[in-house]
Amino acid sequence: MALHTPERRTAAGAPRRHAGSQDGIVVRSAAARGTLAAARVLVGFYFLWAFLDKTFGFGKSTPSSGSWLNGGHPTEGFLLHGTTGPFAHMFDSVAGTWWLDTLFMLGLLGVGLAMILGIGMRVAAGAGTLMMAFMWLVTLWPGTNPFMDDHWMIALVLLITAATGAGSYFGLGKAWARLPLVRKNRWLI
Repeated sequence: MALHTPERRTAAGAPRRHAGSQDGIVVRSAAARGTLAAARVLVGFYFLWAFLDKTFGFGKSTPSSGSWLNGGHPTEGFLLHGTTGPFAHMFDSVAGTWWLDTLFMLGLLGVGLAMILGIGMRVAAGAGTLMMAFMWLVTLWPGTNPFMDDHWMIALVLLITAATGAGSYFGLGKAWARLPLVRKNRWLI
């Protein structure tokens, strides 16, 4: 994958932006752009599906009777029954609390939509990585590896897609980056 950060500057001394880039990052290979876009959308769907299943109880991970809309608590089952390791009981007291359920569900929805649409990728990558880190802490130590599990792999995809401006590849990232609020606050890219 060819990743290039241009050194050319405008007459005013500001870095020159290229079409399709975010803060001067250009991924030149069409195959790499397509792969980054696919990774972005897939990881977005991973988060969005978790939100939808926990909200409506489609029966994949959450039965209809345990859905958030039917009074279920999205964090309760995992934090009370899926925890192992040294931090397992640290999370017992917050399992199923309204504020944690709300934060968790908003995080799933926000990260999922941001990644699928290609907007707010930096915030989504940070929030999603934080969520993955907490889920990793809850399940220490992973059963098949002394350190690594899928939480870190998902976090890595989040960070790579944000760092490479993958929201502008087959997403709304270019249009998002032109919004006045985002132009003033580049961290919102």
